[in-house]
Amino acid sequence: MLQKYNPSKYFKGVLLCLVIAAIASFVSSTLGGPQLLYALLFGLAFHFLSAYPRIKIGLDFCSRSLLRAGVALLGVRITLAQISGLGWQNALLVTLALVLTIASGVLLAKLLGQTRDQGLISGSSVAICGASAALAVASVLPQTKENERFTLLTVVGVTVLSTVAMIVYPFGLKALAVNPQTAGVFLGGTIHDVAQVVAAGMMLGQQAGDTATVVKLWRVLLLMPVSVVIALFYRRAVIANPDTDTPTATVPLMPTFLLAFIVLVLMSSASVFNGAVIQLASQTSRWFLVIAIAAAGVKTSFADLMELGWQPVVMLVVESLVVCAVIALGLLAQ
Repeated sequence: MLQKYNPSKYFKGVLLCLVIAAIASFVSSTLGGPQLLYALLFGLAFHFLSAYPRIKIGLDFCSRSLLRAGVALLGVRITLAQISGLGWQNALLVTLALVLTIASGVLLAKLLGQTRDQGLISGSSVAICGASAALAVASVLPQTKENERFTLLTVVGVTVLSTVAMIVYPFGLKALAVNPQTAGVFLGGTIHDVAQVVAAGMMLGQQAGDTATVVKLWRVLLLMPVSVVIALFYRRAVIANPDTDTPTATVPLMPTFLLAFIVLVLMSSASVFNGAVIQLASQTSRWFLVIAIAAAGVKTSFADLMELGWQPVVMLVVESLVVCAVIALGLLAQ
């Protein structure tokens, strides 16, 4: 007999995450700084509440279901027309940089004694769209405590690096007298988070800002095929090795939120959504991701993060250098 669905059981955990997200948003808008990073740090401060079952079930809902909904809604702001305006050379360059950055993450993980999962999480976060990519890729990997801790540390690291890049890169490009089109491609292809890309581009003018945004949207669009490939690879690996400790059920066949992402991109390309709907979807997506980060923070202790050591930091820095080098060399060769 089916159990009756009871949404009220999620209330306390969801309310906690919503309050943390609201406070993080207020602090970010008042004092400046990354909204996602504030949400994570404030969430860590309330880790003791995760011991209560009635709160934990809401935390799990926010860190998984709301996260996936937030990633899916990113598709509303992307159209195929925007991507076609990028040009095949720039699209190919950004795609190559993405593949090499993820590959470098896997290689660094092996060299530094980390797991392949961790290499994929850190590499994807740097290569695609920062915290959103880290969360999305982690959601299609086996759900382990180690992966959850590493994902949170990746979110912290990639957010800090993205903020530094937002400040440093525009000044460097301006000092080198790089033209707005080339500068936009570099910024959109190297800075991790969408908000920082837009801000950095606008520091160099409207043309650079628009170009950077389109390039960044192409990277966001690539989140879908990357996540699908990773999910299918892990599922095949588990099925081929039934003795593994990872149950097949923990490796999704085809994440529903990625299918929703594709559908929304196609609908947006067909001009189904007007400006108000796109703006609402973008804001909702951002809020869902902030709430999900707050939930992930509450579920994780600060001591657990510190146990990860220095290796994740080295991985993120080197991966950031890789994506910068590939994009810069590619632009010089054009």
